[in-house]
Amino acid sequence: MPFLGQDWRSPGQSWVKTEEGWKKTSTDEANNNNTESFHKQEECFNKENLLLSLSYDLSAKKRKKDLMNNNAKVPYFHREKWIYVHKGSTKERHGYCTLGEAFNRLDFCSAINDTRRFNYIVRLLELIAKSQLPSLSGVAQKNFMNILERVVQKVLDDQQNVRPIKELLQTLYMSLCVLVQDMGKSVLVGNINIWVHRMENILQWQQQLDNIQINRPPAAGMTLTDLPATVQMCIMERLSDGRDLVSLGEGCPEMGALTEDRLLWKKLCQYHFTDRQIRKRLMVSEKGHLEWKKMYFKLSRCYPLREQYSDTLHFCTHCHILFWKDTNHPCTANNPDSCTVALSPQDFIDLFHF
Repeated sequence: MPFLGQDWRSPGQSWVKTEEGWKKTSTDEANNNNTESFHKQEECFNKENLLLSLSYDLSAKKRKKDLMNNNAKVPYFHREKWIYVHKGSTKERHGYCTLGEAFNRLDFCSAINDTRRFNYIVRLLELIAKSQLPSLSGVAQKNFMNILERVVQKVLDDQQNVRPIKELLQTLYMSLCVLVQDMGKSVLVGNINIWVHRMENILQWQQQLDNIQINRPPAAGMTLTDLPATVQMCIMERLSDGRDLVSLGEGCPEMGALTEDRLLWKKLCQYHFTDRQIRKRLMVSEKGHLEWKKMYFKLSRCYPLREQYSDTLHFCTHCHILFWKDTNHPCTANNPDSCTVALSPQDFIDLFHF
């Protein structure tokens, strides 16, 4: 094996690296060449500095490449307005478009800041947290947590949409509790300590949302209670969640009587549920009237509520392009009459189940 130092069996000789290669030198020769070796060391030092500077440039380029590939610690969000959803391998393109790939490439970052798309993104994150998280790639799982962090921060800053985010975090935490126990089956990508740390972050976010105090804005002109009762009823009819009506009655006692209106709860039941579902869950009061409010909450526990969004993702069946509603992808630009379908969050997930 090679020796790093002078061999005790050698006759006072040692190996020295020169421009021509490795050579043996004695102790006397080494003393005579101290001056020359000093200059050579200085040249080597300069060369090492040059190599270090080159290595720094290469590492900087690598960090930039990792950032673009979403492999670095700093989150990177793609901003593609539309993507092509290919469902099979062809000569021109190999492989399939997966849910994780679409989740990575679409512009969900700016969609969070759009009021029309916020509830759509939250519902999509909730569906992924329930059952689709193990099917995502490692980059997609990381991107999922990055987008979730953006969503929570927006809610903390705006003090709006607190309840759906609490439900989303609770769903995700329950799913992770089950998935972390099955780490031996490689259901999650990455070290288990990373996911434990993410679960701790979820608990911290839940505590921050529980401690949030919504400040009443300063009175500036007419308020909701100053409006006529008919106008107040028209506003309450626009609410699609019965829990919002209950919260409105509790937070504003002046409108408590209006929030108990039977006709209001009847319209809410007819909006979310079919006549057949309503007939199965009829509830009659002692006076012979239908208890629409109680029926609504009973029906909501048995059947899913109807989902409505201001803006959704659309899919073009002609060119297989997935895009946001206000984005003009190539097909609609050349053919405005192309067949497009609005996708609910569940339809978006089902699109990738071939």
